[in-house]
Amino acid sequence: MVTEITEGVKVTVATEYQPEYSSPAQEHYVFTYKISIENCSEYTVQLLRRHWHIHDSNGSIREVEGEGVIGLQPVLEPGETHEYVSGCNLKTNIGKMKGTYLMERIVDGKQFRVRIPEFTMVVPYRLN
Repeated sequence: MVTEITEGVKVTVATEYQPEYSSPAQEHYVFTYKISIENCSEYTVQLLRRHWHIHDSNGSIREVEGEGVIGLQPVLEPGETHEYVSGCNLKTNIGKMKGTYLMERIVDGKQFRVRIPEFTMVVPYRLN
């Protein structure tokens, strides 16, 4: 699990390999990641957009950008937390992701980027 705080917004990520959806013989590895976004600031904020960089260990890099997270643009009051689970498929058994969320303070419309800490996705047998 990794955590990073940007402008009072805390992002924590935990990953899990999904062997039942993976097929190593076809170079298809599926991982899920659970993200917790906690508003530790004194302002109400809204998550507007996400921007991901996805790295396979073979050197390929993909970028994914879009509105919200899993179809939502959550509003977080001070002290509130939003959690969601999403997934990523890789062509290798080791990879990593990092990114940013575009957030907006409701009180004055100030937009700012919150860093999503870099996290690794590793098939468990690679850790032996």
